[in-house]
Amino acid sequence: MSDTMTAPQTSTQTMPFVRALNAGLRQAMNDDDHVLLMGEDIGPLGGVFRVTEGLQAEYGKNRVLDTPLAESGILGTAIGLAMAGFRPVCEIQFDGFVFPAFDQITTQLAKITNRHEGALQMPVVIRIPYGGHIGAIEHHQESPEAYFAHTPGLRVVSPSTPNDAYWMIQDAIASNDPVVFLEPKAKYWMKGEVDLSARALPLHASRIVRRGTDVTLVGHGAMVTMLLQAAALAEAEGTSCEVVDVRSLSPIDYGPILESVRRTGRMVYAQEAPGNVSVGSEVAATVMEQAFYALEAPVLRVSGFDVPFPPAKLEGVFLPDPDRILEAVDRALAY
Repeated sequence: MSDTMTAPQTSTQTMPFVRALNAGLRQAMNDDDHVLLMGEDIGPLGGVFRVTEGLQAEYGKNRVLDTPLAESGILGTAIGLAMAGFRPVCEIQFDGFVFPAFDQITTQLAKITNRHEGALQMPVVIRIPYGGHIGAIEHHQESPEAYFAHTPGLRVVSPSTPNDAYWMIQDAIASNDPVVFLEPKAKYWMKGEVDLSARALPLHASRIVRRGTDVTLVGHGAMVTMLLQAAALAEAEGTSCEVVDVRSLSPIDYGPILESVRRTGRMVYAQEAPGNVSVGSEVAATVMEQAFYALEAPVLRVSGFDVPFPPAKLEGVFLPDPDRILEAVDRALAY
């Protein structure tokens, strides 16, 4: 291992989201010899999105394992490794491929610690590239976050910036509970500053990323970029929008969301996933319960439609964009 790889870094660097994830995984592997990476084609290829590029050459085949094409086997093996004291990090190649492992995740991984009254911990991270904007077909652009956020025993997070990607993957690996780590594919090539010396927020904290006074816009993952674009367009028309990045979908940190809504009186939640029984539904219901008397309008939701993900040429119709978000802002202001 070179001195460059092992020397502590204290500066802020600009890097793409995918390189920030790679750096975060490397740091976690440096910090703890029990951290293992597992997944299809994650070795010499570095994964479909090159998140693990170079890590097998650096740490060897015993710590970066190319697995068979069997998601249930990957998760079952990870559960056994966790029982033996390791910290496996599993890569699911695409969002829609996680479902063969759904039984292992929801009926075993999520429940083992509770079943053993806390005596047996499950420090397993499941990395899932999710969401649209890459021009692919179904099973490659889905947003399955609600399934996992609904399951007690799982932590579910989704970074939206390279800095969050770098720190949140390390915090997820350090957690003694299983973490579903959702990586928005649309963000992989987005560049941003990464502070390599200090984390900005805990793993499960939401944050206000843009201040405003008229409407609160809330979302997670790739949708945060759409919300910021919508807020910039709204500002040009004289409307001030505040933007909140949820970051953690289970548990959800409602503090900054409620603080914002109590000041603006209006809220719009945007997500790529279908709206029925979704994370947006839960946030909307909770805000209506806890900030009802501060609201000047109903909480509105903008989402993917309640249909299977369409062919690539129609993804622009299915996925929310700044125009659909602005239409919801206009409706909120009309009350």
